[in-house]
Amino acid sequence: MLKSLSIKNYALIDHIEVDFNKGLSTITGETGAGKSILLGAMSLVLGKRADASLVNDKDKKCIVEAEFEIDKYNLKPFFEEKDLDYDKDTTLRREILPNGKSRAFINDTPVTLSVLNDLSNQLIDVHSQHETLQLADKNYQFQIIDALAKNKNVLSQFEVELNLFRKLNNELNKIEIEQKNAKEEFDYNSFVLNELKQSNLQIGELESLEGELEKLSHSEEIKLQLIKAREIAEDEQVGLKILMYNFKNSIDRISGFSDVYKQISERINSLNIDFNDIFDEIESESEYISYDSNEIEKINDRLQLIYDLQKKHRLNSIEELLNLQMDLSKKVDTILNASQIITAKKTEIKKISEKLDLLGSKIRKNRQIAIADFIQQLKGLLANLKMKNTVLDIKLIPVDNYYFNGKDDLQFLISADKGVHFESIKKAASGGEMSRIMLAIKSILSKYTELPTIIFDEIDTGVSGEVSGKIAGLMQLMSKNMQVIAITHLPQIAAKGDQHYKVFKEEKSGLIKSDIKKIEFDERIEEIAGMLSGQNITKTAVEHAKQLLN
Repeated sequence: MLKSLSIKNYALIDHIEVDFNKGLSTITGETGAGKSILLGAMSLVLGKRADASLVNDKDKKCIVEAEFEIDKYNLKPFFEEKDLDYDKDTTLRREILPNGKSRAFINDTPVTLSVLNDLSNQLIDVHSQHETLQLADKNYQFQIIDALAKNKNVLSQFEVELNLFRKLNNELNKIEIEQKNAKEEFDYNSFVLNELKQSNLQIGELESLEGELEKLSHSEEIKLQLIKAREIAEDEQVGLKILMYNFKNSIDRISGFSDVYKQISERINSLNIDFNDIFDEIESESEYISYDSNEIEKINDRLQLIYDLQKKHRLNSIEELLNLQMDLSKKVDTILNASQIITAKKTEIKKISEKLDLLGSKIRKNRQIAIADFIQQLKGLLANLKMKNTVLDIKLIPVDNYYFNGKDDLQFLISADKGVHFESIKKAASGGEMSRIMLAIKSILSKYTELPTIIFDEIDTGVSGEVSGKIAGLMQLMSKNMQVIAITHLPQIAAKGDQHYKVFKEEKSGLIKSDIKKIEFDERIEEIAGMLSGQNITKTAVEHAKQLLN
């Protein structure tokens, strides 16, 4: 429940702090005293849009804090999910900085407005006059029925399956479109694919072929130089082999005299081994190399094929040609296997559709049970609110489509003459009737939801004194299950509060400011008497106020 509210530097409010208790709290005050300002500040800390123009002193920041007692409402999972510190006395804070920017905090941890709003929606319901119009909104009607039907879990399952159903359908549509487009290119793609496959391209092949062609094209020159190098090495008088042998023997003879000569000898030996390997390789190459016109022609043909493919497809490498081959293979396979893929996808969609139908039936069954009980409860409450001839009829209409919340359409119909001439609730009910119907619905919902607090902002507008007493009684009944705060201009409701707060204006430092205070019995008598008779409080009004309080 809401434990306390602190407001600094907001509109006509300098700084107020007010504590709240469980049960029914009523807030009164003259028109223009600042009740709407109080509610506006409250909406800030609940995550609504900030208006920098409402900051009073532009050199200071506006701060609104609300402390809630939340230990009874199973909110730990929310705090864990959002990585927030959990405290049974949780504080929500909103700041508007002098530059117009706003910040939000939960237990001193910065959060986004979305997170703040998500939490506040689980803590408090602020119901103002214009919100009675929601009663004509179909989504809100479904929210009422599903809350009574306890459909939260099954609706979550339905949403998961519906998202999958839509995803699969989108995939199917994409495949069918691709198949249609691909069919038009199938023959060409198949031809190009076969051409690339028959070419049997290999990564690195182009560089290898170009190197081999270069070698074969200069084979005579290469062979001549290899033979010349071999002769230089093998000459019996001054050949490199003889010279290397003598060079090695000279150092070997002195290698035993010093470690230095021994190391030189080892290095010369290693050099000699390398030289012999090189000589053997030159000898082998000179025997192998020869001019082969057929091989050159073969390599030229292969290179020309690769060059032609690169030019044809405007690509620069074999890797790019192989990527093209892979892409074409996928496109061709899509056409060849399309019927199998589409059949498999349709089978999958059908299974999800069957799950949705089962979940939709379960949702509808729960709604039907809840509607029957809801209408019965509402009938009794409306009779108590002086609307005994008013009958609400709720029609649940099965549909074939999948809506986000099931497979039903919904109609809220109302009749003011014992069930004759039913019309939509928006057309048939006056503003005062809509307020009473909404109050009755909120009263029923309070038994089924774990919402800690509800604030009624002058929901009693447009009702008579006798009806207002009934409204007050209903609010008292609701306050047994939750904290109820009622901003009211009717004495009959103000008198029913377990706590009574007065909003007023006073002059501070030459400026008019709004403030709020909790008033006790004598002050309540005076406040309620003033609400009954105006500024000139009569003795009769005082007596009437005492009767209302008693």
